[in-house]
Amino acid sequence: MTLPESMRAVRITEHGGPEVLERAEVPVPVPAAGDVLVEVAAVALNNTDLWTREGAYGRPGDPAARSGWRGPLDFPRIQGADVAGRVAAVGPGVDAGLVGRRVVVDPALYDGPGPDANPVGLMGSERDGGYAEYVTAPAHQVHDMTDSPLTDEQLATLPTAYGTALGMIERGRLGEGETVLVSGASGGVGVALVQLARARGAQVVALSSGTKIDAVREAGAHHVLDRAGDVAEQVRAAAPEGIDVGLDVVAGDLLGDGLPLLREGGRWVVAGALAGYEVAFDVRRLYLHNAQVIGSAMHTPRHFALLMELARRGDFRPLVAAAFPLDQAAEAQQELARRRHVGKIVLRPSPGRACSAS
Repeated sequence: MTLPESMRAVRITEHGGPEVLERAEVPVPVPAAGDVLVEVAAVALNNTDLWTREGAYGRPGDPAARSGWRGPLDFPRIQGADVAGRVAAVGPGVDAGLVGRRVVVDPALYDGPGPDANPVGLMGSERDGGYAEYVTAPAHQVHDMTDSPLTDEQLATLPTAYGTALGMIERGRLGEGETVLVSGASGGVGVALVQLARARGAQVVALSSGTKIDAVREAGAHHVLDRAGDVAEQVRAAAPEGIDVGLDVVAGDLLGDGLPLLREGGRWVVAGALAGYEVAFDVRRLYLHNAQVIGSAMHTPRHFALLMELARRGDFRPLVAAAFPLDQAAEAQQELARRRHVGKIVLRPSPGRACSAS
C-alpha cells in the first residue's frame, strides 16, 4: 500500500473556543517501533474534546489554570480520542499481518504495564489523536474488530464513552439482578451505561430530561425519570427497595441527594461533574450503611478488552446521533456543546480531499 506524504487534520494551537480549531495539511505520521499507523474511518466526539480545547481541566493547586486532561498541552495538538479505522502500516517489530485489519484504538496512556493499569493520559490531549486521516498508536492498544457486526461509526463511539461506562460498572461491581441508577442518561456515557448495565442483567433506572425520555427508554432503560422533577421521590417509586449502584456523571447536588437512596452496602460511582464538582453530603450515609463512593476515570486495559469482546459479539448497538465531515469539526463540537442529541456525534475523514488552512 502506497501512503500519501501529507494528510488533512484538525488541530488546536492554543486554548479557546471553537474558533481555535484549525484545518491544516500535515505530514502523515510514521509509526515508531511497536506502533501501527491507522487510517481513520470515523472518530467520535467527547466532552473531553471541548474541555481540552478550552483548557478547562485545571491543575492541582491551581484549578483555574488552563490545562489539558492531565496537564499543560504541547501545541499544536490534533484532537480526537475515539478512533475506528484500518491498519495502514506497521512500525518495526510489529506483525505485518495487522495491515488491512479493521480496528479500534484504546486511547488511554497508562501508568504502567498490566491489565489493571490506570489511565494518566489520553490520545487527543497528551498525544495526537484522530481528527485526521491517519494516526499512530501502540500496536498492543489496537484491537482487531474486523468481525464485529458494528459499523465503523458505531465502533468509533466506544473507546471513551463506553470505556468510561464499563470502567464505572466494573469498579461498582454491578451484578446481574441488581438495581442501578444512571444519571445523565441521554449523553454519550449515559447511553453507554444504560446499554451495558442492561446487557449485564441489571434493572436500569435512568435520569434524563423530558424531551429525551423516550430515546433513553428505547436505549434500554426499564424506568426513565424526569430530572426536572423530585428525583428522590421518583426513584423511590421506581425502586422501592432502593438502589444497589449509582452510576453518576452529573455529581453536584445529586450525589448528596442520591446517597440516601442506596441500599445497605450500596456503591455510588462518580465519573463526571456536569452539575458541579463541589459536593456536600452526610458522611453518616457511608459508615452507618457500609456504603461506598468510588471515583472512576475511564477504563483499565482489562476493562477495554472486555468491552471489545462485547462489541465483537454485538451485545449492544451504540447510538450515532449525527455525523460530520472532518472539516466541520468546529460545527460538530458546537453541536456537542448544545446537548440536544441522544447518543454520540462522529466525524468522518474523507481521504483525498484538499484541505485549506484556516
